[in-house]
Amino acid sequence: MQLYSKQKISLYNSLSKSKELFIPINEGSIGMYVCGPTVYSNVHMGNCRTFLSFDLVFRYLKHLGYKVRYVRNITDAGHLENDDDTGDDKIAQKARLENIEPMEVAQRYTVDFHDTMSKFNALSPSIEPTATGHIIEQIEIVEKIISEGYGYEKNGSVYFDVKKFNEDHEYGKLSGRKLEDMITNTRELAAQSEKKNPQDFALWKKAEPKHIMKWSSPWSEGFPGWHLECTAMSTKYLGKEFDIHGGGMDLKFPHHECEIAQAEATNKKSPVHYWMHANMLTLNGKKMSKSTGNNILPSELFSGENDILSKAFPATVAKFFMFQAHYRSILDFSDGALVASEKGYHKMMDSYRSLSSIEAGKESSFDVAAWRQSCYNAMNDDFNSPILIAQLFEATKFINTLKEGKSNITKSDLVLLKTTMHGFIFDVLGLVDVASVGSSNDEKLSVTIELLIELRNQARASKDFSTSDRIRDELQEKGIQLKDGKDGTTFSLI
Repeated sequence: MQLYSKQKISLYNSLSKSKELFIPINEGSIGMYVCGPTVYSNVHMGNCRTFLSFDLVFRYLKHLGYKVRYVRNITDAGHLENDDDTGDDKIAQKARLENIEPMEVAQRYTVDFHDTMSKFNALSPSIEPTATGHIIEQIEIVEKIISEGYGYEKNGSVYFDVKKFNEDHEYGKLSGRKLEDMITNTRELAAQSEKKNPQDFALWKKAEPKHIMKWSSPWSEGFPGWHLECTAMSTKYLGKEFDIHGGGMDLKFPHHECEIAQAEATNKKSPVHYWMHANMLTLNGKKMSKSTGNNILPSELFSGENDILSKAFPATVAKFFMFQAHYRSILDFSDGALVASEKGYHKMMDSYRSLSSIEAGKESSFDVAAWRQSCYNAMNDDFNSPILIAQLFEATKFINTLKEGKSNITKSDLVLLKTTMHGFIFDVLGLVDVASVGSSNDEKLSVTIELLIELRNQARASKDFSTSDRIRDELQEKGIQLKDGKDGTTFSLI
């Protein structure tokens, strides 16, 4: 019997704005779609939190024995600078600035995204489709929307008629916005002159002569609208109706609202049963922003090369920190919070490792079975990772009393405690024990690098700066970064 038959999940559905009992369309199988990155720059920590939140959902559903088809796309075309269908394609803009091909931009930042997710020990999705790989499917959907009377062509571009759609459906039901209010509060924009209404959004855009990325279509040489891509890829791989659609809170409007409209216009049914949205990260109490400098990239977090944090933090510690907040709550990134979280992480891992040396007794001082179910109860309650972690710390306290000889545990309970701790720490949360993974090799590496740091210090003291720089630069090329500080030189893997 699969675990899911014994565990009942309730999750917060952004569409109904309430917690609902999760009932898959097909028993034992789940279809889940998550909006992936637009690959025009390095993935930022806010993106990472969203993807790690849904990695947690994916892991837990798999842990319960569900067969999960997890689809997460790569947006490598069609995402304009502004959500009002104006501006340049973000990838094409970057390609023009650097005088390279757009697909070079997409490839570079797709690799960066995968590398970062790997460092966080996130599982790969079942399918990772690209927007450029599904142009034909997107054109077919546009044709269908036009035939249903909800799309219109103007000067080679095709737009979705929101006002017409709203006569038969409810545009704004996900975000809670009323079309009448949107119309009242809309500014007149010159670039929207070819639309019937400012709220209409692009399904297909005619490419201007300077536009690099374009494809042939029945209407013009152009490119698909950003919202259309996810509708095409989600329905192709998960069907006209599927279980879960996830993404960041910032995508609820207009992106997800437009996805619903497109799917309902095409298939005459609502595409998703449960909408889930992860909340944002702040940094030192303020919104993360590249323009203000209040921003940190994952690589800067891992290497310690930043002016915001006091030290480098391993990816698994940052992940543990993020899971100490519920995915629907705003989480503030700060040095003090990360340092405290790192201490908690090591305390839990030390306790888990010590289980191998615990000897069983004749009775148990701790109800392991009840504690185990409390871990499931936490995750069953809208994937409540902070409550799960609190339960893991309850077990940590008990393990410490076992080590001190103040408590007892039977052999069967000890086995259950070990397997449950392992299952939730490594399989569900997806953490990595940095102290035990490759520990012997890590010790040899540390000794070798410390020797090189000492040789570099001697070279600097002798004013042999060419040797000093060579050691630093060659280590950097090998993925080892040296950082000079007031307390000496430290290193981190990059």
